[in-house]
Amino acid sequence: MSTAPEQHWPGPLSAAVARLCTGLQPQVSEQTAAGFAEVLRRLSAPLQVAVAGRIKSGKSTLVNALIGRRVAPTDVGECTRLVTRFQYGTVDRVEVIFRDGSKQAVPFDADGGIPADLGVDIDEVSHLEAYLTNAVLRDLTVIDTPGLGSLDAASVARTEELLGAGKDGGDDLDPVSRNAVAGAEAVLYVVTQGVRADDEHALASFTAATASREAGPVNAIAVLNKADTIEASTVDGADDDVWKAATLLAGKQADLLKPKVADVLPVIGLLAETAESGGFTANDAEALRELAKLDEATRETLLMSADLFTSWECDVPAGTRSRLLERMDLYGIRCALEAIDAEPEITAGSLRRRLLDSSGLASVLNRLDVVFRARADGIKAAAGLASVTALSHTSGDPGERQRVHDAIEVLLAKPEAHQLRVLEALTLVAAGAVAMPADLAEEVMRVGSSNDPGEQLGLAGRPRNELTDYALERANWWRSFSSFGATPAQSRIAHVVHRAYFLLWQQLRSG
Repeated sequence: MSTAPEQHWPGPLSAAVARLCTGLQPQVSEQTAAGFAEVLRRLSAPLQVAVAGRIKSGKSTLVNALIGRRVAPTDVGECTRLVTRFQYGTVDRVEVIFRDGSKQAVPFDADGGIPADLGVDIDEVSHLEAYLTNAVLRDLTVIDTPGLGSLDAASVARTEELLGAGKDGGDDLDPVSRNAVAGAEAVLYVVTQGVRADDEHALASFTAATASREAGPVNAIAVLNKADTIEASTVDGADDDVWKAATLLAGKQADLLKPKVADVLPVIGLLAETAESGGFTANDAEALRELAKLDEATRETLLMSADLFTSWECDVPAGTRSRLLERMDLYGIRCALEAIDAEPEITAGSLRRRLLDSSGLASVLNRLDVVFRARADGIKAAAGLASVTALSHTSGDPGERQRVHDAIEVLLAKPEAHQLRVLEALTLVAAGAVAMPADLAEEVMRVGSSNDPGEQLGLAGRPRNELTDYALERANWWRSFSSFGATPAQSRIAHVVHRAYFLLWQQLRSG
């Protein structure tokens, strides 16, 4: 078997792991070779990002905003109990995947979404595969998961099965081999105002499951959804500003959840979904203009609560107001009215963009690019390499295991492959497998969570000479730490971080 053209891989690291797999296939058992073939498939596939969180945290709404189409069901029903994988396809279609491996196509509903009733026995369903002609999904597969806290044990089992030991490993793989290659490669975790114990447990479980089967680095960011529901007066320093309150609260949550997540960002998923997926129409803009014309007292009364907004007497029909409330909530409506006040002739398109700006989605998308997309090559290569290791360990053949180990060591000895060592170190620290002081753990995460030298050094925007000097300073510090004061496990991490800084210093100096 020969490798596919190199352009099929996310980058040089994935291509190197693909060549390693191809070179090893003739030297291993048929079963291990089948596992390597699945690793090759996963290396060339888009990065898989799971959207997870508590029930009713707004996960599916956020999925729709990310995709730019209201396709994931947001009301509680059959489909919200299932894992749904949204991926790129040349024709829009939905397939029900049954536990026995069979498939059945189902039509989209009249609004273009996944139907609430699938017309099948839900207990026999493994998950759904949704194929969409959507540019976002060309390099990102988005996995929508049932919410934590659900009483439906079957939903939890389906989620764990697909993310941790899913059946996407191929029919030729035994369960042990399948475990070695399955799993989401990154997670977008959705929290609301309070981080609960089961939120932390869920992230810890994702981390532990990934690390325990050596499936690659834990790559996670979290979003504080429904940011508009925060009572600004309850957050110190917010000055009664809702968005400022949300940003401060997200910062506190980030402190609680690190190093399991790279960041926590505030977002208003409903507003983002409405603005990004075509839910905001010219008729909505016109209705908002009519609301903007109301006298100040009536307008403020309407905006006091959802009940008053839909029931108070005014010239705008109650049905129209209900539609606006359903799509924008009071915060979005207030933002739109303020935009109209400032610019009475604002177009519907410009108003939609203002609402999108107010949702915080742009920051989330930017962070997705930095943490996930820009690092897709390293993430997928590390996951693939770890899967190769796991497959060789399950073969039961010591000679095969040694051949795989030797080939991996040759690959990792190359300076250009050191990023894989860094990502492995990041995984061990994030999973708690190697205990590090909080400040050093954060530094390991920072070095391994970006490709930008300034961000890796925590000195974004600083002059190159300053970055160069600091990289050498930190390289020397970590070398000293590895020899004095570190435990054996910490010392192994320190050696990796030292070399990462040293290679970064060489890169900056030569650039």
